[in-house]
Amino acid sequence: MRGKTLSRQIYSYFLIVIILSLVSVGAFSYVQSSRALDGQVKQYMEQMIESANYQTDSYLQAYELLSGAFSSNSDVRAFMEIKPDDSYEYYMYNEKIKDFASKSVTSVITLYKQLNMIYAVGQHGRSVIYENQNLLNFDPVLVKEKYDYLMKMTPDTGKIALLNMSIREVDKGSVVTMAVKVRGPSYGLNRGVVAIEIKLDELAKTWDRANLGKKGFFFIVDDAGNYIYPVSMSRRQPQDELASRVLASGNQPFTFKYDEEERMFVSRKSAYSDWNLVASLPVDELRRPANTIRTTTIIVGLLTLGIALWLAFRFGRSIIAPIRWLKDSMRETEKGNWQYIDDTGRADEIGGLIHSYNLMVTRLSDMIERVYEAELEQQKNALELGETKLERQRAEFQSLQLQINPHFLYNTLETINCYAIVQDSREITEMVEAMAFMLRYSVQTNLEEITVANELNHVRNYMIVLQHRTGKEFEIDVAIPPSLLLEKMVRLTLQPLIENIFQHAFADGVEPHHYIRINAKKENGLFQVFVEDNGVGMKPDRLAELREKLEQNRLAEPEETGTQRRGGIGLMNVHRRIQMVFGEAYGLSVDSEWGRGTCLTMTMPETTRPRMRG
Repeated sequence: MRGKTLSRQIYSYFLIVIILSLVSVGAFSYVQSSRALDGQVKQYMEQMIESANYQTDSYLQAYELLSGAFSSNSDVRAFMEIKPDDSYEYYMYNEKIKDFASKSVTSVITLYKQLNMIYAVGQHGRSVIYENQNLLNFDPVLVKEKYDYLMKMTPDTGKIALLNMSIREVDKGSVVTMAVKVRGPSYGLNRGVVAIEIKLDELAKTWDRANLGKKGFFFIVDDAGNYIYPVSMSRRQPQDELASRVLASGNQPFTFKYDEEERMFVSRKSAYSDWNLVASLPVDELRRPANTIRTTTIIVGLLTLGIALWLAFRFGRSIIAPIRWLKDSMRETEKGNWQYIDDTGRADEIGGLIHSYNLMVTRLSDMIERVYEAELEQQKNALELGETKLERQRAEFQSLQLQINPHFLYNTLETINCYAIVQDSREITEMVEAMAFMLRYSVQTNLEEITVANELNHVRNYMIVLQHRTGKEFEIDVAIPPSLLLEKMVRLTLQPLIENIFQHAFADGVEPHHYIRINAKKENGLFQVFVEDNGVGMKPDRLAELREKLEQNRLAEPEETGTQRRGGIGLMNVHRRIQMVFGEAYGLSVDSEWGRGTCLTMTMPETTRPRMRG
């Protein structure tokens, strides 16, 4: 587990709170404003289309009145039943129709400049065409072709039909034709068609009033999928994908990729003409106000984040600086340099912590002196006693447990703990309590009731003390099956192995990828406990030397010094203590590979009660 400094934690918490606040507020504002802007743009486009639709229907209804007046004229109906080769009747009705147009139609033409021409075509192949107060004659074959198309496309019910056609090729694409069938004088069968051609350019002035911006445009599609307006659109194939989308949209806005650009289309169908009036705008242009809001929100958010992080850094440094002084002093104390901290001028919680630390240093220095005196006295007494080999082994075994005056040290630690509680120092309390439990566990001499769980608890207290000493957090992976936690083992054998790993396996310090794993198994009458790490491992010559000493079945000489020697002492003492309890067939074995790690194996008999070996 990678240790995190307090300053980094404070900074991280500030960062998380600030980012969450800015992101939530910015996202909510952006989403809400974007929805509001999109709704306003859609509403604006719909209003423009509805206005154009209303104006178009008004114009077409006026022309329908003109068409009705023209088609209900008695001379026009009589013209539909003249004989094809009767030139006199054709001339007479031409004059009458001209007179009617002059009296009735001229005023409408003056009022509506969109009118291109009015013509009547009969089934006999003769036609009368009025354009700018002129009567024109057309090729009978052409008239017949147009007549057949008009009769086919115009309803028999007398309803007006709007057709995308013109009687002259020159007008094709620039006019739309309003046609109605005409009955004969006796109101029998339909004898012909009266049609009015309306100029789309003049009518388009009404549509062009819609302000759609630089890239917006307007077009019309009829129910057959034909493009009515503008001329550029009329060149597209009828019923293409765009026209199909318009007809299927049901007056609902939709987006479509047109000319390599994503665009929004809003359509309204005219109830009068069955035309679909469509307005189109690029999606990028619609999104421009929302993008501006998003950019502004991001810029303001980043500036706010920068200022807030600077304030968080200043605030965290003001808290962390005195704690770092205390940490550095504790490291010096760990090395044996009893360093005191000046706590003058501070009356806050940190000042109280520094005062507690100074008191702890004073108590510990006095306690260590007494411990050294007691240890020297014990060593002196041990040298003066001429005991047998068995008594010497037991003395060596107990001297590892009773190297300090335990009761005095335990009482002293309890006093320090009381001071820490009074001063509200959780870290000192936790470390002193862990150390007190370790001492209490160490002074007990009975080996019969020691279980794996007891040893693991001792390791946990050792890790608590180690964490406060080094200022780094580290977790040990315990993979022992729960059924083996009550198996018996020798007291004070697991913690020295863990301590040895921290001293030698991680020579350059503990890294995030490092681990220590404790496991156990029962097999073939043996109970084995494994302690594995992925540290630096041992070189082959060092591993061979250590195995040779383990085979000698003796304690390491206390006068040996050096880093490697002190590491060997802990391993060989664990090995020898297991043998003194269970016999020389058991003990500690070492497997290691340089650069890959080490595995320490404690082998004991599968038994519920270990025996002392004399």
